[in-house]
Amino acid sequence: MKASARNQFTGTVCNIVIGAVNAEVFISLKGGETIIASITKDSLETLDIKIGIELLALVKAPQIIIVSDFGDYKVSARNQLKTTISEVKAGAVNAEVIMVLKGGEIIAATVTNDSVETLGLRKGAEVTAIFKAGAVILAKKKLTS
Repeated sequence: MKASARNQFTGTVCNIVIGAVNAEVFISLKGGETIIASITKDSLETLDIKIGIELLALVKAPQIIIVSDFGDYKVSARNQLKTTISEVKAGAVNAEVIMVLKGGEIIAATVTNDSVETLGLRKGAEVTAIFKAGAVILAKKKLTS
């Protein structure tokens, strides 16, 4: 699939929780991490999402927040993935931070150069990439007949 979202994770649906309007879809990645997507019940039905199928989860790089130290705080974002920074590419105003999950999946985040300095983001640093379940777009391959 060609898409502008830098972060594209392939995984298997391992759980679905259906609410009154929305559904939470839990996607297991190859490294054991889980991504949670919040979608409408209509989308769940339209895509015919079931436990055990493979999906593609897309998240745009500006939606990724990098946390180097939570201190005494907890955050409401459902997706909190522990990563290691593999590269920091500084630009004129923003930087692209490339992180790797333990299973080898890559996460790209766009942050300001000031944030790179303030958080001490550099190659080899262990950080947490966080994003809200509502920031995840799900895609499913069409079956060919």
